[in-house]
Parts: sequence; C-alpha cells; structure tokens
Amino acid sequence: MQSAGEASPRPTARTIGIVYLLYFLIAVFGALLMKGVVVPTDAVATAQNLSAHASLYRSGWEVGLVANAIYIAVTALFYGLLAPVNRSLALMMAFFSLVGCIVQIFGGLLQVAPLTILGDNQMAGAFTVVQVQSAAQLSFKLYPEVFNISLVLFALFDFSLGYLIYESTFLPRFIGVWFMIAGVLGLMFLWPPLGTGLRFVIIPIGGLAEVALMFWLIVKGVDVSKWREKASAPH
Repeated sequence: MQSAGEASPRPTARTIGIVYLLYFLIAVFGALLMKGVVVPTDAVATAQNLSAHASLYRSGWEVGLVANAIYIAVTALFYGLLAPVNRSLALMMAFFSLVGCIVQIFGGLLQVAPLTILGDNQMAGAFTVVQVQSAAQLSFKLYPEVFNISLVLFALFDFSLGYLIYESTFLPRFIGVWFMIAGVLGLMFLWPPLGTGLRFVIIPIGGLAEVALMFWLIVKGVDVSKWREKASAPH
C-alpha cells in the first residue's frame, strides 16, 4: 500500500479534470432543454410553453439535478487533491461548495413547482386561470432569489479554492489568483441588484477560471514532486 507521500496525484488530477468537463457538458445540456420555456414578463406565455413542452422542461430540470450531483463529486475530488496544502481550509472550501449545491437543488423545486401548479385540477377548480398562472409565475420569480444565495456560497468556494491553488505550488499560481478574483467579484451577489447588474462580467470571469483549471488538470496534471512534498510534510 502506498503512503500519501508515495502516491502519485496525476490520475486523480486528470480524473478531476474529466469529471469537471462532464459537469460542464451536462449542465449546458440541461440549460438548453429548458431554454425559452419561461417568459419572465408573461405568465400566460409561460403557462402555454410549459403545457406544450412539459416533458422536455422536466427533463432539463432532471439533467440539472445530475449536474449538481456531479459537482458535489468534483468538490470531493478537489478536497482530496488540495487537503495536503491546508486540510482545514480545504474542508471549509468543500462545505461552501456542498451547501451551494444543496441550495441550488432545493431552489430547483421552484423551477418544477409550476408544472404541479398548472396541472393540478383542484387548483384549477378553486382559482381562476389567471390566478393559477400568476402563482406559477411567482415561483419562477422566487427562483433567482434562491439562486443568488448559492452564488454567494460558490464565491466563497472560489476564493478558498483559489487560495489553496496559489499556496499549493503544484498548480499554477495565476489560476489561483484568477479564482480569488472571481470569488471577490461573486460576493457582489450579497446585494443582488449589484451582482445582477454586473453578472455579464462576474459570471464569465468565474466560468473562464473554471475552464482554465479544468483543461490544465486534463492536459498538464499537477507537479508530482511538489504534491508529494506537500503530502508528506508534517502538519
């Protein structure tokens, strides 16, 4: 059996990169399945779209759940890779990501609730069509509020991850700095109007940092000798 200092992190690093890539592909696929169904300013059009594309929309929601599950796996793999740098901070990083994923999963119930609301015959009998459609639309309006909470948690995850990468010495420091910048910018979602107004800057910076790390792990892996040095050092 290999000790922590003897084990090579290269297969683990590339596994993280591949699972990371799988997450991106599945998340994008799920978003495409749901694209265009919800019309934020038109409850009637949204209700009609949901009725016409209910199965497709639900499939997109289910794919989103799978994507969140994969990101939890990515988080666990990151913890295993970066724990030798600072085990306490790596654990905190993992919790930020885990709770962010849980918030998104529960927030996803607001995305699928309108299918139940619009398809419930009892509600249709007790309320007018306009009231039922408005209730469904309200669910969609509440979802971004929940999603913003998850973005704050992922901002803390990004900053922690970036710091660990910067201190690791076995991954490029520029990627660590990139993640820390993304984390600081992501905290703007603490005030949703500011975060939403700057989302076209904040989200691409964070997304590109993730893509850079993903491909680095797949193509380059990590510096094995430096990882072993960290893993075998007394803590």
